[in-house]
Amino acid sequence: MNVVVTGYNDNWKQMFREEAQKIKNIFGDELIDIHHIGSTSVPGLIAKPVIDIMPVVKDIEKIDSYNEQMIGLDYECMGEFGLKGRRYFRKGGDNRTHQVHVFQVENKEDINRHLAVRDYLRTHSEEAIQYGNLKESLAKQFPNDIEAYMNGKDTFVKELERIALDWYRNN
Repeated sequence: MNVVVTGYNDNWKQMFREEAQKIKNIFGDELIDIHHIGSTSVPGLIAKPVIDIMPVVKDIEKIDSYNEQMIGLDYECMGEFGLKGRRYFRKGGDNRTHQVHVFQVENKEDINRHLAVRDYLRTHSEEAIQYGNLKESLAKQFPNDIEAYMNGKDTFVKELERIALDWYRNN
């Protein structure tokens, strides 16, 4: 998978809204909330142009029964994909456009982690710029190696999550 990062795109908000509506139509009453997360949800942040969507649902086990409908929207159904208690869907293959991370409402740890980082970066522009610069540098260094790109961000992201969660709990 090629690593491409770009400047913030105002269309990402609309792309989220359109896809979120399609997911709402599939999950129906099982859906409690749906959030735009990840770098494309932070105005001004340099990002891979992939819309990350986080539906929060009543019962994570029931989400598997919607796999065929998600396939109908061109998603790959990846199951937990390395994160217990999640259902992960991705769209676009090597030119990924969307990722869906579904969590059950009781999974406060994962839900809050995603929301904390998003909200922290939305309100702390210096850290957002620093994160964007790191991603841009890594994308130039590893344009054809997503693993190396992800590994290069790992330490920064873990520290960002820790700081963001502390901030989130106190706000």
